[in-house]
Amino acid sequence: MPSTTTARASTAPASPAQASPAPSPAPAHRPRRPQRSPRPAFALLGTVQATLIFTLASLAVPLPRISAELRLDRADLILLSAAYGLTFAGLLLFGGRLADRYGGRRALTAGLLVFGVASALAPLTPGYGTLLAARFAQGLGAALVAPAAMGVLRALYPAPAAYGRAMATWGGLAVLGATAGNLLSGVISAAASWRWTFAVPVAVTAAALLLGPRLLPDAAPDQDPTRPARGLDLPGALLATTGITLASYGLVLTDARPWGSADVLVPLLGGLALLAGFALVERRAADPLLPPAFLRDRRRGLGLAAVALTASGTAGVFVLLSLALQEGRGWSALRTSGAFVPFAVALLLAGRAAGPLIRRYGAGRATGAGLGTGAVGLGLLAATGLDPAVPYAYGLLPGLLLLPVGAAVSFAGAAVIATEGVPARDGGLAGGVLNTAMELGPTVVFAAVLTLGTDAASLAATALGFAALAAAASRTR
Repeated sequence: MPSTTTARASTAPASPAQASPAPSPAPAHRPRRPQRSPRPAFALLGTVQATLIFTLASLAVPLPRISAELRLDRADLILLSAAYGLTFAGLLLFGGRLADRYGGRRALTAGLLVFGVASALAPLTPGYGTLLAARFAQGLGAALVAPAAMGVLRALYPAPAAYGRAMATWGGLAVLGATAGNLLSGVISAAASWRWTFAVPVAVTAAALLLGPRLLPDAAPDQDPTRPARGLDLPGALLATTGITLASYGLVLTDARPWGSADVLVPLLGGLALLAGFALVERRAADPLLPPAFLRDRRRGLGLAAVALTASGTAGVFVLLSLALQEGRGWSALRTSGAFVPFAVALLLAGRAAGPLIRRYGAGRATGAGLGTGAVGLGLLAATGLDPAVPYAYGLLPGLLLLPVGAAVSFAGAAVIATEGVPARDGGLAGGVLNTAMELGPTVVFAAVLTLGTDAASLAATALGFAALAAAASRTR
């Protein structure tokens, strides 16, 4: 973090003729004001990041109540649930470039304003259309907030070692936010109404806008003054945003439409074509939105794959178990949320242990161990967790303890691997890419495994993916 002391301009006269014959000597040492601890700023940024993921998961448990109140069919519910993630994932790369171009704190403030206003309007909406629009707007604001927060984090911890330790904690915030979203949304909707779940992002946004100017460093745009200011690569931004959004939308619809239907194939193939065009444009752009060399690093690619797969596994468990408990066992929303309390406790404990594990064994081995543990948890849930005849204590609980332990360590290690060596100037880019992997994992991987037939087969396939990636990560230091 930059020093709070500033160099003062010399008061010496401009020429010898004007100089005083006996100038007073300058003090040999000027006392420095103590630097402010970065912990309050990190706590604020971490709360914001967890809230972004909380908002993504906050409608999963109350979906049956929303369906009954607004008279929605399954396709409407799927789109409503995915709307936030579609704009969030689609705009993240461009949001990262804006943060690098205009400064992390400025971009963070702008994104928080959009996110906060949309969150305040969402519970006031009278019907499906306006609620859907509010969810899209929330995602737009979040796509600017997430990479900007990582850009500010990079300025908060300029030393590589300190930044690595911060990222080890940061990596676990996503699954913590998702868990909180599932727990609190069920409690809130049971006690009052699903509309009150939007009070959480509104409150956090207000606190961040109030405390941000006092706590957060003013990360300057384009922090390397020896290099020219960056362009925005608008063609690349347009292709990436529309391509990711269309392809993700097509994949989301596979839950309610067959793969061969026009509803799925048109957006899916159109999105893939646009992403292919994006890859070509980036190779020729003078200042690309996503430099191809950024993804060619093997370790970074492994870290991003681990983030995407871990996000997919945890999101899949939340969705499938929430439906299985409410529809298969007849549990209430409140009881369903209570079933995930052990998950949350295990997650918090493992999150505290993740940093020391990474420092002792290295980020690669810690990521591999986390993925391996998560694979066992997913395998247990696939074997017994979805059978309504199997008691919770030994049918669900073992998997709900092992999966969060593995996910917390995997996320923490993968976040370190994916962002190590990234210069401060590219903090927003790193944040955009990391969060894109986090958002696309549940959309792409989860949609793919759902096509395998049963929910148990989907969880089993995800467990195999965890195990395969664990073997690759364990060989990385």
